[in-house]
Amino acid sequence: MQVSAFLGKDFAEQVDLIIDRALEEDLGNIGDVTSKAVVGHGVGVQAEIFVKSPGTVAGLKVAEKVFKHLNGSIAFTPLVKDGDYADTGTRIALVSGDALAILGAERTALNFLQHLSGIATETAKYKRAIEGYGVELLDTRKTTPGLRLLEKYAALAGGAVNHRFGLYDQILIKDNHIKIAGDIDKAVKQARKSYPNLKVEVEAETLDEVKAALEAKADIILLDNMDTKMLKEAVAIIGDRAIKEASGGITLANITEVAATGVDRVSTGAITQAAKPLDISMEVICE
Repeated sequence: MQVSAFLGKDFAEQVDLIIDRALEEDLGNIGDVTSKAVVGHGVGVQAEIFVKSPGTVAGLKVAEKVFKHLNGSIAFTPLVKDGDYADTGTRIALVSGDALAILGAERTALNFLQHLSGIATETAKYKRAIEGYGVELLDTRKTTPGLRLLEKYAALAGGAVNHRFGLYDQILIKDNHIKIAGDIDKAVKQARKSYPNLKVEVEAETLDEVKAALEAKADIILLDNMDTKMLKEAVAIIGDRAIKEASGGITLANITEVAATGVDRVSTGAITQAAKPLDISMEVICE
């Protein structure tokens, strides 16, 4: 999925709900009492949003929505695109309109921008580390509750491929499923019987489990927490009979080595869980 395809109607409606909750959290029922007292009504301003540390930008559309939630006439002009790299000091957007609305929305808009840009920046680092290996970088379901859609959008902007938005869109048979079902073959057969149109992925922690997943004709085999030696052996065993996905313990320090084993894709929760927010600020432009 391309970043632009993520900005459809369903996405917008879900983001609106997230923004409503965030603004209510910050403004309560009274609003920005400081700005009401100091600035007052009917004042127009222009402000610039800029990055104070280098990174990959994500969340501009979300920030725009935050401002417009408070005042639909606010003009928001992006100066870069989501997915673009911005060096320190780069202006990424201009905002103009009612001062009370702009100041009231500032923190919430920046919180989204900083968080999502941080994820995009971390994702881009991982993506660069596996360039040239023909390996896909996948995100996971290890996201902040309630913010999965936005965090996966940010990962996409940083160069990852979205993998499973929830438990509903693909079958992933993990160790606990296997224990309950009895073995891998039984689990796969039951999954195919219940949901014949969904791809079946099986988690394997040993080479014997890899062989069992192959015999069960799994579409994808998740090679979980394997060292590079075992990964290479698993890749040799699987060949082209299933998609080979490495996961578990993947960090920026070892992802290049993992990609070099011959796997088809690498999934890691670190791009959403370990990302540091990008330092982004807004300042009113004084003429």
